Order: sequence, then C-alpha cells, then structure tokens
Amino acid sequence: MNSEIREEKPRDIAVRTFEFARRVVRLCQTVERSGVNRALVNQLLRAATSVGANVEEAQGGQSRADFISKMSIACKEARESHYWLRLLAAAEIIPESKLTTLIDEPNQLIAILTTIIKKSKAP
Repeated sequence: MNSEIREEKPRDIAVRTFEFARRVVRLCQTVERSGVNRALVNQLLRAATSVGANVEEAQGGQSRADFISKMSIACKEARESHYWLRLLAAAEIIPESKLTTLIDEPNQLIAILTTIIKKSKAP
C-alpha cells in the first residue's frame, strides 16, 4: 500500500493528543446541548482537551518529577475521556457508529502514556 495514501496515526504524543482533542471538539459540535447532554458533552470536552494540554505542559516540565506528574494527569484524563465516550454511546446520546474510531483512541493513548511514565521513572 502506498504510504502517501495510507492514513497513519501520528507518532508524536503531542501531535496525537492534539488530534484526539480536535476530533472530540468536532464531535461535540454535532451534539445538541440541552439538559443532560450538555453536562455529559462538557465533561467529555474538558477531559479530552486536557489530555493534550497536560502533555504540552509535561514537555515544558521543570524537572523529571514534574514531567512524570503531568504525563500521569494526561493518562488519567485519557481514562476519563474513555469513560465519557462510552457513557455517551450507552445512553444513546451519540450514536455508537459515530464513535467507532474515536472510542479506542483513549485506550491507545493510555498505553503510550503509561509506557512514557514507566520509562521516565526508570533510573
């Protein structure tokens, strides 16, 4: 398969988390924001955009401990994003078909962030 045609996920964690946030923002723009929907969509939006924001903060960390702390927060926010995506699908607020490619991304980010954190903690 030609690599120019094949869609690949970004390899850089900052790029990948930014792209995840962008995709969630676009998704949230399509959801009617009234009643319960508003609260749940706002929770997803906050968590998903926080993943990348904390990765960016980590890259400017003042120490290794600061870097690890920010990456750990990013990992927690990715877990929370996954929760809200699943809940929005289960509550039928967003059709699961719209979430097919997006709902697995937080799990992949968690795996990547966990690896980065473990490697950063190693002596």
